[in-house]
Amino acid sequence: MDSEPTGRAVEAATVANLRDLGGIPLTGAGQGRSVRPGALLRSADLAHHDPRTDPVLTERGVQVVFDLRTTGEREAAPDVLPTGARPFVGDVLGTRPGAAPARLTRYLDDPVLAEQELGGGRAERRFEDAYRRMVLSPGACSAYAALVQTAADDGTHPLLFHCTAGKDRTGWGAAVLLLLLGAGEDAVRREYLAVNDAVRARYEPYVRRFVERGGDPEIAAVLTEVRPAYLDAALDALTERWGDIERYAREALRVEAALDRLRAELTV
Repeated sequence: MDSEPTGRAVEAATVANLRDLGGIPLTGAGQGRSVRPGALLRSADLAHHDPRTDPVLTERGVQVVFDLRTTGEREAAPDVLPTGARPFVGDVLGTRPGAAPARLTRYLDDPVLAEQELGGGRAERRFEDAYRRMVLSPGACSAYAALVQTAADDGTHPLLFHCTAGKDRTGWGAAVLLLLLGAGEDAVRREYLAVNDAVRARYEPYVRRFVERGGDPEIAAVLTEVRPAYLDAALDALTERWGDIERYAREALRVEAALDRLRAELTV
């Protein structure tokens, strides 16, 4: 396993789980190159973002905020955009708005519902199923294709992409972008898992209240972290259906024409 770095956390008072993918090394034909610093950012939602007191996104010059959430999530917690940024939407779970990644807060607010739907070891399986759908469903493919196309366009950087917690839909989006740029699977996996501390910290009050009201701590853990098995489920689904990331890009996302631009814009 290589020992090169993952992305890095960015300090922001009102934006949770903010990370810069810059500096992640590339392999193969991109050996010796890396992801361009400051060009690709990922985070949780921007519902609590205050650009007046916390200008980090504005100071970084974020041009595009790409929202991967469902309509219901966007309406319940609308983004507060940094000054000058344009909003884009790619609803990954549009045909399945009740999928586990979109109901994180709902489950933590209701231990009885969480036990009914996720108890008995079902929680982790639900997330694995959700990850497979993020790879295979036409709606998810359209959303991730739009993310790739937008990231490849001139004038869209820095680009910030996010979902609610910034871990599942955003995690797979980061994996897709990094793999297409030429990052190795080890680096992709490290970046995917690197968000856990930030996600746990954001949801710690919810988890504490959930457990105090009788909720299962293991369900809470599944809801508030990413696990290797989830990424494995997505990568296995991709491999079984398409064989490799290039064919996935060509046949599922249909973004082959954008790949040269993507790599030119986002690698150094």
